[in-house]
Amino acid sequence: MIGRSLRNVVKLARIARVLACHDILTLSGLPAMGAVSAVLRLGRRKPVGLRDGQRLAAALVELGPTFIKVGQALSIRADLLGDAMVADLTALQDRLPPFPTALARQRIEEDLGKPLHQIFSSFDDTPVAAASIAQVHFAVTTEGRPVAVKVLRPNVEKAFARDLDLLDWLAQWAERLHPPLRRLRLVESVATLSESVRWEMDLRFEAAAAAEMADNFRTDDTLVIPSVDWQRTGPRMLTLERVHGIPVNEQAAIAKAGFDPTDILRQAAESFFNMVFRDGFFHADMHPGNLFVGHDGTLIAVDFGITGRIDTVTRKALAEMLLGFLTRDYRRVAEVHFEVGYVPAGESLESFTQACRSIAEPILGKPLHEISIARLLGHLFRITEYFSMQTQPQLLLLQKSMLVAEGVGRQLNPHVNMWDLAQPLIEAWMRDNFGPAARVKETVQTVRTTVTRLPHLLDRVEQAADSLSQGVTLSPQTLALLTGNGRRRSLWPRLLPWLIVVGLLVYIGVTSHG
Repeated sequence: MIGRSLRNVVKLARIARVLACHDILTLSGLPAMGAVSAVLRLGRRKPVGLRDGQRLAAALVELGPTFIKVGQALSIRADLLGDAMVADLTALQDRLPPFPTALARQRIEEDLGKPLHQIFSSFDDTPVAAASIAQVHFAVTTEGRPVAVKVLRPNVEKAFARDLDLLDWLAQWAERLHPPLRRLRLVESVATLSESVRWEMDLRFEAAAAAEMADNFRTDDTLVIPSVDWQRTGPRMLTLERVHGIPVNEQAAIAKAGFDPTDILRQAAESFFNMVFRDGFFHADMHPGNLFVGHDGTLIAVDFGITGRIDTVTRKALAEMLLGFLTRDYRRVAEVHFEVGYVPAGESLESFTQACRSIAEPILGKPLHEISIARLLGHLFRITEYFSMQTQPQLLLLQKSMLVAEGVGRQLNPHVNMWDLAQPLIEAWMRDNFGPAARVKETVQTVRTTVTRLPHLLDRVEQAADSLSQGVTLSPQTLALLTGNGRRRSLWPRLLPWLIVVGLLVYIGVTSHG
């Protein structure tokens, strides 16, 4: 324990020094930070001639992949940092310094167990993109198919493990020193992050995620997912169909190609909605470096290293909450929070309804550029504290994804709120999945399943009855059910009335649905 604490104190000291050397601490505006930075920067020259965003990006790159991920999330939040700083942070999405191609070739050959020339007829040594986890090279397979090859960075697994251990240590100390923070479930939240990173470190899991999402959108033209080349995929490399498109944040290029940014935004809203509510499986890292507009105006998604899942119960609750906010039914929003246990039962429903109104009214109907996300998040944080609400770690990826999606929408058209575009989709989904017709359909399906299983269940009961004749001892209750006065009885007369009822229900269900 002492050794771990010492290691993490050293890590914190290094982080502080890196931030000071890039003159980041002074961005806080606190007068004391200038003196602190000067002390921490001893031996290194203060950077000159660089913008704030350039200095921040350089600091995050030096600190490693976990901090680069933070910078990527911030790179689409101009409402928080301003347009100039965000423009500098966009380099973190896919324009980081690449690692040597010789290492990429070596990793490919080690993963697949054969020389590179037997895998690809050509391989471009210059990467087309380099991000925090991996870099991408274009290649052509021996069958002549153009592909994109993603190769994991060397030692990235160890770097993430060090950073996540630091975050876990900080979370534990924060909860220990300040018990009110336990409601935020910081340790569980870090564990959730660690789980997603663990999956991201094996590119076979990413391949499986891409394949599953491609299946989900096979008949849906709102999003294109490149196909996986499983024969050329391993733990540290992933080969996908090569796709081409315009990065979703390049508005001028999109307009020049003849596409309406609002149409692209509508597609983005619909595809995100379908991932979350229809499929319960969503892309959790849809920043502009991973989202493109194809030659026909269709959205193309890449990089499936971070994905999230939510179950049907949670989807229903989220849909009701979002729909309640959009229709200003704040009492229903509050009721759903209580029903799923997000707000403790002892709190006041009326007071929480009032709090929901205070969140939504200032922003409903306004375009994104008129909404201060910083102030909104601050208000939400205070409300969660007032009502002793615990953080829901299973929703952290979705919350992050919604912020990223909103940032993409803001770049496409800052005058349109993408959640307004999603309202008809939510209403239709709720009607189809939880309306009267859906309940009848679910009941009919349950009855059909029961009828299908009846012969098997009867066989089991008959077998149990047969065992009586072989001297097997059963409980008095089971004996009374299966036999009468030591003689075996047929079960059909007793089951016949229930079968008639079941048959009628099935008939009614089938005829009512055509």
